[in-house]
Amino acid sequence: MDTAYAPQPRGSRVPVGLRAPFSGRTWREFLYLFLSLPLAIMMFTYAMVVTTAGAGLLITFLGIPVLAGGLAGARALGTLERARARALLRLDVADPEPVRPSKPTLMGWVGAVLKSGVSWRHLLYSLLHFPWALFSFIFSVTFWTLGWGLLTYPLWRWTFPAYLGHSGIQLWGDGIGHGAYLDTPAETALTSGAGLLLVLAGPWVIHGLTQVDRIMVHGLLGPSSLAARVSQLESDRGVVVDTAAADLQRIERDLHDGAQARLVALAMDLGLAREKLAEDPEAAAKMVDEAHGEVKIALQELRDLARGIHPAILTDRGLGPALSALSARCTVPVTVTVDLDHRPAPAIEGTAYFTASELLQNVSRHARATSATLDVWHTADRIMLLVTDNGRGGAHTAAGSGLAGLAERLDAVDGLLVVESPAGGPTCITAELPWRG
Repeated sequence: MDTAYAPQPRGSRVPVGLRAPFSGRTWREFLYLFLSLPLAIMMFTYAMVVTTAGAGLLITFLGIPVLAGGLAGARALGTLERARARALLRLDVADPEPVRPSKPTLMGWVGAVLKSGVSWRHLLYSLLHFPWALFSFIFSVTFWTLGWGLLTYPLWRWTFPAYLGHSGIQLWGDGIGHGAYLDTPAETALTSGAGLLLVLAGPWVIHGLTQVDRIMVHGLLGPSSLAARVSQLESDRGVVVDTAAADLQRIERDLHDGAQARLVALAMDLGLAREKLAEDPEAAAKMVDEAHGEVKIALQELRDLARGIHPAILTDRGLGPALSALSARCTVPVTVTVDLDHRPAPAIEGTAYFTASELLQNVSRHARATSATLDVWHTADRIMLLVTDNGRGGAHTAAGSGLAGLAERLDAVDGLLVVESPAGGPTCITAELPWRG
């Protein structure tokens, strides 16, 4: 939602308050208010006709399909209003969920439309928007035109003596030639100054009026909160599934390229050692000794892989000791502080651990830091995790970055990732997760 005027361009000496009356946003919003009245009249008339016609025909069978058709028309008009809000108010409102009839028949469609809360909200918008559109149209047009008219008064004051027979704008008169007129240079300047004040205030007045329209469009013409939540959960589920698939592929690749390949080579070496055992015991013993070393390396790789899936210390001792062990493997000295009175749910505990693991890996690989801190605490119904470093900064959550993927994974469990990393550092990254103890 566009809630503020564009920042002052670099090098511009004109304050934003003086530029606002000429900004594109101001005139787009004024055009929106100007067009609202004729469209609101059309929508209000339509809503009244279909409502009264449908209600009047309810004593017959025709009332139900007439009312359903009217609701469908209201949804079509709502599509027009959303498009107008996107174009002029820069309000990005998602389209509501479509009508899904339980049966692919006319009566199934009629029933689905009548049971759709979205359809009734569109009809309610058509009824409620008319009085507000009438008020905002009159107020904005009067305020805006009066301001510009008074500001430019010195340019058109000559029309009064030329065509109206008096010297300027009349403040009062008795109808017999006596009255007060704004005609002296000082009065003309004051009138123009008053117009300037109205013109400067106009963008903020217009913006305030359109805020009500934004609320109405978003609340009545957008998807319901339940539908939006369902859509978000579906998106989050997709992220979780994709992440799980990527983790499985990583584990498979690590096993294939690491421990599995080493164990295959180990089996071949042991086979050769067995063949040489009778004819060259010393060579066979040397090969067995080398195989023993390979076994140790393979076991270490398997331990590292298991730790990457879910470390045993996390299950056995909890988040504090697990994070201390994790920070000990970081190439940068890390100070760890964990303040948890009890353990969260295993899923949240695991997510917090792997979030800290990825953030510390970023510190090791990219930050060029000499020190870092890791703080974890419990507040209300959230678990907070803060990683800071004194590195070069510049971390971001732009698409394609590792932090962007981490933010998506946290969002999938109702979490949040906040990155503060100005160029030159320091970097502070806060991860917030729901506490499910």
